[in-house]
Amino acid sequence: MSQAVGNTSLAYARVWHHYDASGQILGRLSARLALLLMGKHKPIYDPATDCGDYIVVTNARHVKVTGKKAEQKVYYSHSQFPGGQKKVPYARMMERKPEEIIKKAVSRMLPKNTLRDRRLDRLLVFPDDAHPYEQNILKRYDLSPFAVERQQRTEALEQQS
Repeated sequence: MSQAVGNTSLAYARVWHHYDASGQILGRLSARLALLLMGKHKPIYDPATDCGDYIVVTNARHVKVTGKKAEQKVYYSHSQFPGGQKKVPYARMMERKPEEIIKKAVSRMLPKNTLRDRRLDRLLVFPDDAHPYEQNILKRYDLSPFAVERQQRTEALEQQS
């Protein structure tokens, strides 16, 4: 009898997930995304193997933060030269690069090891609805209040017709 029952190619297959970030809380969303990127939702999970899935996140421009983080949060970077520290407030980052906010949050929730860069390459974040991966997506997670309202409206229209 074989000992490698669960290690089939189907178990290691990567699934494409779609998350609509509009109305979502940044920390809770990025924690869910980190788990999917690591593959912890699969029964074959092993910390040393890269068995996570692809994730497409849309509407990054409409993600929310709680409390006073919108006014107080600052993103830091450094050029490695003396006096080269740069500070970018959350509001300016949201205007210029809203996809970087989600990428940085998810990156900081992943384990700090050699697999982190490969896992982050599978996270595809877009500021608006448009993205080129519509054909690949198998699972959709439209958990935002806007998506729930949209779904209720479409169900009501289907019942009327």
